[in-house]
Amino acid sequence: ALDRALHRYERRPLPGLRRAAIRRAAEWIVARQEADGSWGGIQPPWVYSLIALNLEGYDVDHPVMRDGLRGLARFTIEDERGRRLEACQSPVWDTALAMGALLDAGTPGDHPALVQAAGWVLGEEIRGPGDWSVRRPSLPPGGWAFEFDNDGYPDTDDTAEVILALRRVEHPDARPAIERGVRWMSGMATRDGGFGAFDADNTRTLCTKLPFCDFGAVIDPPSADVTAHVVEALVAEGRGGEPVTRRAVGWLLKAQEPDGSWYGRWGANHVYGTGTVVPALVAAGIRPGAACVRRAVVWLEAHQNEDGGWGEDLRSYDDPAWVGRGASTASQTAWALIALVAAGERSPAVERGVAWLVDHQNDDGTWDEPYFTGTGFPGDFYINYHLYRLVFPISALGRYLRTVES
Repeated sequence: ALDRALHRYERRPLPGLRRAAIRRAAEWIVARQEADGSWGGIQPPWVYSLIALNLEGYDVDHPVMRDGLRGLARFTIEDERGRRLEACQSPVWDTALAMGALLDAGTPGDHPALVQAAGWVLGEEIRGPGDWSVRRPSLPPGGWAFEFDNDGYPDTDDTAEVILALRRVEHPDARPAIERGVRWMSGMATRDGGFGAFDADNTRTLCTKLPFCDFGAVIDPPSADVTAHVVEALVAEGRGGEPVTRRAVGWLLKAQEPDGSWYGRWGANHVYGTGTVVPALVAAGIRPGAACVRRAVVWLEAHQNEDGGWGEDLRSYDDPAWVGRGASTASQTAWALIALVAAGERSPAVERGVAWLVDHQNDDGTWDEPYFTGTGFPGDFYINYHLYRLVFPISALGRYLRTVES
């Protein structure tokens, strides 16, 4: 009814009210332009903002437009295939995962590469408020974003992974930043105990009914993978007994699917969700023999491919028939192994998964991964993280070797 009423109003709007509304929207966009000219450090809002401002009269020579267009050059790839635009760049996320992989593989925390990486990550800490402050106005800032420049939107997922990496590296400036990150991350818990990526309690679905909300996600409900990463970071920092962690663990237990898996919001899909939640639950004190962990192990083993690897097709977000099914990939095989090793498994499934990674490694030490295993917006937008094929197998094999040697 509201939509019909607004469509009638659209035909004969109040001129002053319409101009004021468009002006406020344009001002909101301009205020959120990043130092590199982007919006959010990713392509979709960047391009749409340039289009919107140009339609509102911002000429291409306007400083805002000029900075935005110039910044796109950093996202443009030119090679033998032609010219194309990257959807996003993930340097903080990639660096934190790479640090964790090297540490899992036995690289000492004082190695120069890790210390240098920690110094770079510390320089990316966000110390000012953002749109998250609307719901948490008294929460002091801290934490990290995904991109080079996205100061308005740090996220709990990156913050958790950065904390897990920094705390294992010997850098003199790491501890204060970790403590600020833990404080901010803990303060972003939702009312039901879970964690969204960018916001707290941004779950009202009414706005999804707006006619132009036909792409991506305009709300930020808690997800199992993000909540699991936060739990793992809090436990590592000695906060396992605090209410925020206990409530998050309770949220994860309730979020388990009937088949024993967990849905993966930011990675494809149930293999990713299950691969993140099981290590977090075990770290939080859930026994490997507990029913929730056993059910997850059974699900993973039941969905192992004949070749020993794991894979899940992106179609699983839309078609349940694809859940847990797909060609084996390096990153998804590693996710499953990380969960099984955390659950204490020493089964043939683990050995076959390790053998798949060993057999598919290239001579230069890398793995190939032609499939997309990263998720931007389920059903709309997916990402091929070029380091996933490296960092997750290294982590999985390193953790496996640690258990064998112990």
